[in-house]
Amino acid sequence: MDIVNNPQYNQQNKQSSVANKGKQQLPTLESGKIPPQALDIEKAVLGALMLDRNALTSVIDILQPEVFYKDAHQKIFEAIQSLFAKSEPIDILTVTNELKSNGNLDIIGGPYYITQLTQGVASAANIEYHARILLQKFIQRELIRISGEVIRDAYEDTTDVFNLMDKAEQELFNVSENNFRRSHANMQSLVKEAISEIEKAKESDSHIRGVPSGFNNLDQLTSGWQKADLVVLAARPGMGKTAFVLSMARNTAVDFQRPLAIFSLEMSAVQLVTRLISSEAQISGDRLRQGNLQDYEWDQLHTKIEGLLDAPIFIDDTPALSVFELRAKCRRLKEQKDIQMIIIDYIQLMSTGVENKNGNREQEISTISRSLKSLAKELNVPVIVLSQLNRSVETRGGTKRPQLSDLRESGAIEQDADMVLFIYRPEYYGMDEDENGYPTKGWAQLLVAKHRNGALRDINLRFLADYARFESPENVQEVQSQEQQGLQPNQEFDTNKKTLTFQSKMNDDADDNEDLKNIQDDTDDAPF
Repeated sequence: MDIVNNPQYNQQNKQSSVANKGKQQLPTLESGKIPPQALDIEKAVLGALMLDRNALTSVIDILQPEVFYKDAHQKIFEAIQSLFAKSEPIDILTVTNELKSNGNLDIIGGPYYITQLTQGVASAANIEYHARILLQKFIQRELIRISGEVIRDAYEDTTDVFNLMDKAEQELFNVSENNFRRSHANMQSLVKEAISEIEKAKESDSHIRGVPSGFNNLDQLTSGWQKADLVVLAARPGMGKTAFVLSMARNTAVDFQRPLAIFSLEMSAVQLVTRLISSEAQISGDRLRQGNLQDYEWDQLHTKIEGLLDAPIFIDDTPALSVFELRAKCRRLKEQKDIQMIIIDYIQLMSTGVENKNGNREQEISTISRSLKSLAKELNVPVIVLSQLNRSVETRGGTKRPQLSDLRESGAIEQDADMVLFIYRPEYYGMDEDENGYPTKGWAQLLVAKHRNGALRDINLRFLADYARFESPENVQEVQSQEQQGLQPNQEFDTNKKTLTFQSKMNDDADDNEDLKNIQDDTDDAPF
């Protein structure tokens, strides 16, 4: 039999050609099968929506026009959606009038066809169950379409196989993202889960409930980076954003053995690792790049980087990464490596993966910001994203401390973020002393400008410029402290042991003893 001239096939193929509105359909000839469908259930669902005014609220988050297989049913549901959006009643007459005003009434079969839809429906009691059947059929059709496109493109010699894989992953991700939604939870289960978390915190020896950063004061404020949080770290170029997240990544992976992923859109993976080696071995990056090391420094290098060799840090330096590619890569890393944190350097170098016809970069950054927040919630891990600041910081007088309004290109970054932090180093602007007269060299502040679940605070850190490394003040070798602040009277410094020795004060006055106490306390706190 000539299948092309078969009337039954022509009718089936005509129906399948509109199964996915706006997308090119592939021929469905394999094994003589037509795409999965349930036309009777489609009629029952549409009829129930026009009979029961409360039926739509049960399925509005499940159904979309493209879920319906028949083109006429898609147009009818679009009319129902339009009435719902205008808060107008939904019944046979209003739907008929809406289709008439849109010019689609005759296309779907006229008022008689709409009347037929309601005649075979007794009630809307099972409409949600029926709607989920339609959704399953739609997902099956989408999987068939995606598979067909992949097979077709795989046969082409000019196809880039890696682009094809990314495209397939993106399409499959879109299907799952748009059609699998979390349902609501009742208070009983939520309260139990919250109490369970509180009990775990009580029984734990550590106050850190999230992913630790390794900076003590920061971890005390945040209790570690919390799951599903989007954290924005912003600063001007050269302030030390990458150095900070690398120091944090090293602490998290080496000291606490928490797997994490770094997506670097600015620097190559080798450059990042060289920075990590410089920080860990405490050898300047310039000397590492030149290879100008003494024999003892080579020994020091190989000894101190042993902890990095087994560190669960996974670096991806794909340039111009799109949010779709990022989500696909993160999903794989979460499944295969169980990553506990994601770091992105930096948001302004990302793209949405679709053509920006309007050329509005602010809207594009807003889309990326929302997608990153969705990614954090989906994978239930903290996402740390770096961001640039506007040049307005440079032109502002005074201390030039950054503000939330300085975030570059989009206010949506501030809106979507659970935390916004700024790195501020006064010496970057040539300020040798702060407003209180304390030296600023080697000191930095982490300004917590937004904290959705906690307090705001300025956290003091030490910045070792030669090694591009941030540390908590109590962990820094006091050699640099002495070089910057000078030895006080009655102090001696042992370079080999890296310790301070104070002369006996037993015969001195009480005031002198108080001075000694102040000197000791100053080794832990920043001077500004």
